[in-house]
Amino acid sequence: RDLRASRLGFRTYLGPASSFTTLCVMIRAAAASLVRSSPAISTFRRTAARRRVRCFAISHAARLADLAGVDAEEAARRGARVADATLETSGDSAASTSGDAPRSVVDASRVALKGMRYEELEKWLVSVGERPQRAAQLFSWMYRRGKLVEDFGDMTDVAKGFVEKLDEIATVQGDLELVEIKTAADGTRKVMYRLRNGGGVVESVIIPSNRGPGGRTTVCVSSQLGCAMNCQFCFTAKMGLRKNLSAAQIVEQVVNARRLTGGGKGAAVGEREETTNVVFMGMGEPLHNVDEVLTAVDVLTDPRGLAFSQNKVTVSTSGLVPEIERYLNESRGSLAVSLNATTDEIRSWIMPINRKYNLDKLLGVLRDNFPRKNAGRHQRHVFFEYILLAGINDSDADVERLLAISRSMPCKFNLIYFNTHEGSEFRCSDEATIKAFRQKLADGGAMATIRASRGDEEMAACGQLGSPDAPEDWKPAPPKLPKPKRLREADAAAAAAETA
Repeated sequence: RDLRASRLGFRTYLGPASSFTTLCVMIRAAAASLVRSSPAISTFRRTAARRRVRCFAISHAARLADLAGVDAEEAARRGARVADATLETSGDSAASTSGDAPRSVVDASRVALKGMRYEELEKWLVSVGERPQRAAQLFSWMYRRGKLVEDFGDMTDVAKGFVEKLDEIATVQGDLELVEIKTAADGTRKVMYRLRNGGGVVESVIIPSNRGPGGRTTVCVSSQLGCAMNCQFCFTAKMGLRKNLSAAQIVEQVVNARRLTGGGKGAAVGEREETTNVVFMGMGEPLHNVDEVLTAVDVLTDPRGLAFSQNKVTVSTSGLVPEIERYLNESRGSLAVSLNATTDEIRSWIMPINRKYNLDKLLGVLRDNFPRKNAGRHQRHVFFEYILLAGINDSDADVERLLAISRSMPCKFNLIYFNTHEGSEFRCSDEATIKAFRQKLADGGAMATIRASRGDEEMAACGQLGSPDAPEDWKPAPPKLPKPKRLREADAAAAAAETA
């Protein structure tokens, strides 16, 4: 007992009356010794220490040492920076920017602030010798109503030295240049942006609906310049894929939509935002640019910035199965699936992605993941988009196959008018056919709506975006695929009957 007591650093009184008391003291001392050596307690103490000194000026090396758990002298000796709370060797950390931070596609020496999630912005700020708390300031100026700044100089309550530093190493612009806005008779606006890194013009669409105090506006954004999917009914597909957009370029389309709908500099802060919904249904296949789209969705739904509801940000896909699974696992945004056919024969013709990921694979991954866990009521159902093409996918047999899908998973069908364009071989199903198609789905117990066509006279409607003949990064149109043999034979028989 004496030996154990001496190891714990105190003396014991060995009288018989105090032996129990002595034992209790020894147990408490041993417990305290274990607590002092606990990594969790050490972390807690370092956090508490940081909070105690937050209001004092401390050196960059000392802050790094505090975060990494080493002393300031050692941190300075190693020329350290913080990355994921560990110490890594680098050069002059105060003057460098994080190697992992997204760069402007125009000037690679500058970091694209709009291409970073909030947590990534915090880490980058630490890497350049600034307090991570400044992320809240930057997010507010970039994304809050009444601000939405395009230049660091407009950040009026930010320290001048910090603004000057940002101006040297970062950019708050979204690497897009507004070129033109075309307004349709129904108020839909097609907004055209030239990519500052070259390649051409990308388009987004601002779609007003339910006007008035409780109204909403949806912005349809593009994720690529052109598209590689070669869907036969889509005008954008004629461009082929010319360029992926960065997360900053995607986010900037939404920020500018809010500027254009009255939420920009000087707007009343207390008023409700008019632009409340975002759909990734513009140019490109979003999940073909999945890394940038995942980042953009996280930025859009961050409550400290643009603060869109996760139920109001929807990414549409033609059916890239592995990327669907990744998106559902990594994002809380909503998902829409462009279905457009009920058989592999037709879908492989009009949507060639089906040749790689057929209906069994596509519907299988959706059944495995829906209803989504820990998501809102809005995301319990798969949201299927279905463009109605006369004589192609609008038969009673198609209705029955859609009803079979609806019985195998919770889903909704959004029926879409085909918006024609020059050179298309397809026709939209007539009004009576579309209404009857929807009614048959409803009678069978499926949820189905009809999406009104908006902005088609300005080529701003679904499937009409893009400029295949634009000279920038021009490439020949992807191949036009032949009809399935069965349809060709049916057409030949019909033509022969007419001749006879």
